[in-house]
Amino acid sequence: MTDALELDALWQEFHRVVNMTSQELAAWLRVSEAGETAEPLPDEAGTPVGQHVLAILQKRRTDLTDDDVRVMYDVVDTVSERVDPENEPEPEQTRQRHRLMTIGHDPLKG
Repeated sequence: MTDALELDALWQEFHRVVNMTSQELAAWLRVSEAGETAEPLPDEAGTPVGQHVLAILQKRRTDLTDDDVRVMYDVVDTVSERVDPENEPEPEQTRQRHRLMTIGHDPLKG
């Protein structure tokens, strides 16, 4: 596992880039997975990574596993690669926005 200082920095960065609450993310995962005829069970909706992010948001830092830490690094890296802080996201970039929202980052949120 990572040392305490590195884990603290990761925890803060993860919660900075994951700007959706656990309730917002859970609702988004259900909506994004809903089909024309059925909606998935709440704890089965969304991608595995989206579900893992949701689980991390509901944990205390002291309860993190090595797998949680790996997912946190992946999410921070993904958001950092796909979001340009210099340019405001365009609302018409719907597909990109929705992909980021499945991991808890809404680029249109302030």
